[in-house]
Amino acid sequence: MSELRFTEDHEWIRVEADGTATVGITDFAQEQLGDVVYVELPAIGREFARGDDACVVESVKAAADVKLPASGTVVAVNERLTEAPELVNQAPTDAGWFVRIRLADTGELDGLMSEDAYRHFVESSA
Repeated sequence: MSELRFTEDHEWIRVEADGTATVGITDFAQEQLGDVVYVELPAIGREFARGDDACVVESVKAAADVKLPASGTVVAVNERLTEAPELVNQAPTDAGWFVRIRLADTGELDGLMSEDAYRHFVESSA
């Protein structure tokens, strides 16, 4: 499995072997949201710039936008989340992923945090 990179907005991205990238929210983000009850996913083929709101996640506590950590075109969405949004809580960096994108510029990944840097960021923000 490829290495995860993280944003300050608590999204993660993982570049896959086929050149696509999978995006989701972190364990910290799902804990802050509480029980996820609904996920709105974008259409396949939709293009986004880095930082654009791509998905909406609603929980018993709040609603939040999921921003893309890198520019790209949506090539797949996690349809399982429409029937089982709780996957975001149960496995946020695995079965609870939101979208897969074809990256427009892999250089945009350079400014993202490693897992260690993200852990330090979360700990220092608390």
